[in-house]
Amino acid sequence: MIPDNEKYFSLATQKRDGSLVWTPVWFALDQTQTQPDYYVFSAGDAGKVKRIRNFASAQIAACDMSGKVHGKAFPGHAVLINDQETTALAYQLLVNKYGWQLRLTNLFSRLFGRYQTRQMIKISLSVNN
Repeated sequence: MIPDNEKYFSLATQKRDGSLVWTPVWFALDQTQTQPDYYVFSAGDAGKVKRIRNFASAQIAACDMSGKVHGKAFPGHAVLINDQETTALAYQLLVNKYGWQLRLTNLFSRLFGRYQTRQMIKISLSVNN
């Protein structure tokens, strides 16, 4: 499991040819469940969103801002979140973690009309992790 005090993790999503694409993202950990879930957000038209629509398998690994992995990779299952309740929970967790940085990102997303097209993603780790 990647601890919540990490600032980034790299999310690997599967392409049609089976190869993985690693992308550094902000994340928030929801520990209210017996099996913790991670939440990230992305532009709705991003490649990772398209790949998750095709393949739910994913991997995550702690990384720095540039995406250089510095931890063990964990296999998981990614789903696109579309219900308002879960989306609100995910945003609250992200705001709690990133504070003014996320608020500033949200402001610019709203100014440029990208906020409403965002996609929330939930990643659940495989049971053995």
